[in-house]
Amino acid sequence: MTKNHKLSGMSLISLLLLFFSGSATAADSINGADTAWIMISTALVLFMTLPGLALFYGGLVRTKNVLSVLMQCFAITSIMSVLWLIAGYSLAFSDGGSMNAFIGGFDKVLFAGVMEGSVSGTIPEGLFALFQMTFAIITPALIVGAFAERARFSAMMLFSAIWLFIVYVPITHWVWAEGGWLYEMGLLDFAGGTVVHITAGTAALVTAMVIGKRKDFGVHALTPHNLTMTVIGAGMLWVGWFGFNGGSALAADGNAAMAMLVTHISAAAGAGTWAAIEWIKHGKPSVLGIVTGMVAGLGTITPASGYVGPAGALLIGLSAGIVCYMATQFIKVKLKLDDSLDVFPVHGVGGILGTFLAGILASASLGVFSGQGYVEGMNMSSQVMVQLIGIGSTLAYTAVMTYLILKFVGLFVDLRVDREEETEGLDIASHDERGYDF
Repeated sequence: MTKNHKLSGMSLISLLLLFFSGSATAADSINGADTAWIMISTALVLFMTLPGLALFYGGLVRTKNVLSVLMQCFAITSIMSVLWLIAGYSLAFSDGGSMNAFIGGFDKVLFAGVMEGSVSGTIPEGLFALFQMTFAIITPALIVGAFAERARFSAMMLFSAIWLFIVYVPITHWVWAEGGWLYEMGLLDFAGGTVVHITAGTAALVTAMVIGKRKDFGVHALTPHNLTMTVIGAGMLWVGWFGFNGGSALAADGNAAMAMLVTHISAAAGAGTWAAIEWIKHGKPSVLGIVTGMVAGLGTITPASGYVGPAGALLIGLSAGIVCYMATQFIKVKLKLDDSLDVFPVHGVGGILGTFLAGILASASLGVFSGQGYVEGMNMSSQVMVQLIGIGSTLAYTAVMTYLILKFVGLFVDLRVDREEETEGLDIASHDERGYDF
């Protein structure tokens, strides 16, 4: 063997050793406990949409529209999953180069490079991408509650697909991707106060205003057809939210455990507070009120769940029950806006309140100020200012872009069904099926 051949052989051996060493390093960096927990959390967050949110919303509409709501949640789950695979994940979490402060790039299109051995922190990157996919599913699904019982199915699907890329993906990058401008500024949003709740709530309000009221709104009582179904869905949401917030720690550690604890406390406090207000005001607490208060408590704790302790969670839950109840009355009674299932006053207002309180109630003693969103040396006043910037920018961007998307979609398809179809019900008009056949 010549000297050159010996060198070539040694180079080949070196490359192989380097390859297998790298593979071993990647495998060694995956933590089994963290991976198992995020697998469970991923299933829990998907469980929140299907069947949780679908049943929660489905029970709140009238009998003739129950299938339409279930269909919308199921269809959104399908379409958003595919769109997240195609480009959503890449634009949200890859490096966007010179535009990285505002949007990611195309390096991860079709999950390119997301292999069995690729990692994100201590979990497989494929699992991280899937976990984030479930957030991309539930956010546009929440908006369904604003235009329930009157939106045309084709318009809803086109709007949701465009909204994912124009609104959800950029804001996700701003807040959760390294290099995103709100991430670098130090915004505290542990599990989606801005990314999920403010975006969905604001889009819901704009959509309700653009599409208009249901024809019977303010004329007849539009009561839920099946509160039993709604309570079942609410219970699923409560359970699933442990994965939503606890999973956002991206590890099986004390931070995840504390996030779960404060999530439960806030939900309980929000539910009890809303029911107590109704009891005092009307003489009886309602089932609809207690489950709505629970969702308000869950949505409000979401951005702060990794940063506050149990006492802070109690305060957040109590605040959610009071503020979101008042917002619901203001939107429906004072402004007479037909946000059908109270998406903005519960999720939007809850997300705003929770994101703001995260800057005030965050506890350094929990040892959580070393992860996403923390800037060394930030004091309370500067942190609150960052939180307000995050709230304002998310709300304004979402409102403007949602309005433009609706107008664009309206050029191609009517946003709502005609009057006869609305009277008949969307189950028959849109799907030629009935939810109940007695």
